[in-house]
Amino acid sequence: MDKKFYNIGFVGVGVMGKSMARNLMKEGHTLHVYNRTKAKAEELLQEGAVWHDSPAEIAAQADVVITMVGYPRDVEETYFGEQGLLKHARAGTVFIDMTTSSPTLAARIGEAAVAAGCSALDAPVSGGDIGAREARLSIMVGGDAETFARMEPLLKAMGTNVVHQGAAGAGQHTKMCNQIAIASNMMGVVEAIRYAEKAGLDPKTVLQSIESGAAGSWSLSNLVPRMLQGDFAPGFYVKHFIKDMGIALQSAEEMGLELYGLPLAKKLYEQLAAEGGGDLGTQALYKLYK
Repeated sequence: MDKKFYNIGFVGVGVMGKSMARNLMKEGHTLHVYNRTKAKAEELLQEGAVWHDSPAEIAAQADVVITMVGYPRDVEETYFGEQGLLKHARAGTVFIDMTTSSPTLAARIGEAAVAAGCSALDAPVSGGDIGAREARLSIMVGGDAETFARMEPLLKAMGTNVVHQGAAGAGQHTKMCNQIAIASNMMGVVEAIRYAEKAGLDPKTVLQSIESGAAGSWSLSNLVPRMLQGDFAPGFYVKHFIKDMGIALQSAEEMGLELYGLPLAKKLYEQLAAEGGGDLGTQALYKLYK
């Protein structure tokens, strides 16, 4: 079957979005971009992307619009604001929100898209800056199966593990599972390394022994080397992780589910942010324990 090429609108080209958009361009798609700070889009513009001054302009040009913004309030404004995508949508457009956001908001977007003669997927990702750059993201997708089937080739240009999880909002619920698992794991990872240091061990050598055993995790293998090098640059921002944990706790409360590890992890990350670490990567939790 011949490959289909799209006019793709991309709203939000920060740490993750820039690499994701670039991978779509590499596949031959035409890219239209909008970002609140135009300077962050300059590299993509030099590579052939087309700049637009608002989400409304993007909606007027694109067959598919992908959003990768910061917070649920940004998603709300991007889709429902006066210059928002849905107010200016063309019938038949597919909207894919890849921000980690509220499952309830994802369901609202799905309903509003259908009412506008369009369709929508919620497709949050995991894999950090490296996964985005190397097109190795895990992408968790909610929305109707037919839309997913049509968009799956586009999603596979950005990730290697693309799974349809169910109806609108299911992708966001799955991402909450991901963040809940990471939150307590990060505490365990940092505490293990601090224990090794206090015991007089070489943490790099300890890592060689434990990362391939039952304790192994992505955070252990990928973030501990950064911690030990003093590299706290963001693959994923502390402030965004706090946002995600807040969404997960709210969603859990709505479902009547009590969580125990997540509130503690959120408290520790909030302390780190209060000490100036909000714009650091999640591996900076190590600084708090130090």
